[in-house]
Amino acid sequence: MKKVSRGLKTSAFAAVLLATATTAAAAEGGNGLTAGGDAESGQALSQTCVACHGSDGNSPQGMWPNLAGQHAAYLYQQLKDFKAGQERRNAQMLGMVSGLSDQDMRDLAAYYAQQPHKVMGAQDEARVQRGQEIYLGGIPSKGVAACIACHGPRGRGNPAADYPRVGGQWAQYLLGQLQAFRAGHGVGPGEQVEPNQRANDNNAMMRSLAHRMTDEEMRAVAEYMAGLH
Repeated sequence: MKKVSRGLKTSAFAAVLLATATTAAAAEGGNGLTAGGDAESGQALSQTCVACHGSDGNSPQGMWPNLAGQHAAYLYQQLKDFKAGQERRNAQMLGMVSGLSDQDMRDLAAYYAQQPHKVMGAQDEARVQRGQEIYLGGIPSKGVAACIACHGPRGRGNPAADYPRVGGQWAQYLLGQLQAFRAGHGVGPGEQVEPNQRANDNNAMMRSLAHRMTDEEMRAVAEYMAGLH
């Protein structure tokens, strides 16, 4: 990814960065492994996932997420949510997970969490500078917090707080999830989402931020995150 200036354009951006960078850096630690997950069993189960997520959890196409290196606890929760079909609905994933036991999901999560994570990199360099500003400093005028506060300076997330790894992910997939969170804004506890909506974020945190963002702002931050590692 092209090297861009780390300077922030406003003092507000700088203040947010200083307040969050130390905490976010500390949050990068931890293996995020789900208790009881067996990676060897998970590898055998993963054979049905290869077409979309790759043989090692690194997806061959931007519409599907990379699972390699993601926190196991987060992966496990997403599989549970797909199976429940309440706060995160996806017909394709429902078909894949409907026959999985709770232990199967733990095993898959443990396997993917241990796989080397490849960095996809930004595809649209023109948007990276703006994406960097949003990731590091948020959008103060809209009340959008800096992404670094939860996902860390290198996009590795915080397994203890169930914040996923976003660095090096496909920009196309990241954009789609931001749009899904925005579409799920207003969905109440216990309500079922419609297709292309997502409401399984803790305390509606992502939805409260995404509904304040434009598509262009989402594309920019997605491109920046794709190059983090």
